[in-house]
Amino acid sequence: MAVILAVKGLSPSFGKGNWQAPNATIVGDVVFGDYCTVWFQAVVRGDVNKIRVGHHSNIQDGAVIHCTYQKTETVIGNYVSIAHNAIVHGCTIEDHVLVGMGAIIMDGAHIESGSIIAAGAVVTQNTRVPSGSIYAGNPAKLLKTVSPEASEVFMRTAMNYIEYASWFQEN
Repeated sequence: MAVILAVKGLSPSFGKGNWQAPNATIVGDVVFGDYCTVWFQAVVRGDVNKIRVGHHSNIQDGAVIHCTYQKTETVIGNYVSIAHNAIVHGCTIEDHVLVGMGAIIMDGAHIESGSIIAAGAVVTQNTRVPSGSIYAGNPAKLLKTVSPEASEVFMRTAMNYIEYASWFQEN
């Protein structure tokens, strides 16, 4: 069973159909929408500020979601995939976004809908990523725009993770 802890009287809450890996850690002022998944060794730590996650979003293995005390909360939209070992800290991620493996998104950044943050990218503090952009590098910069064909990846990836979670619920 996942580690789910209250902090200062605030406990995580979950919408319907959520799944958490047995070694995921979720603490404090964290609210998930429906059909979200939190994978192995992921940490979602709402101890110093609030974290809000929309519907059908997934936080994959080893990812860390945090915020900054009395300064920046973290907001993650619907159909968002936070890939393995990504760090999402005190920022806003709108709907239908893919955050690649090992990417880092810093305080005050705002990722608009339909965007991709490439694997290993570092989105620096207060960067605004326009809708439909692919950002890559360190510091992350515009690489190109998301093609209409590639945009289906957001929905497919999010739905795949709901299916993968169902495999564990069968046990």
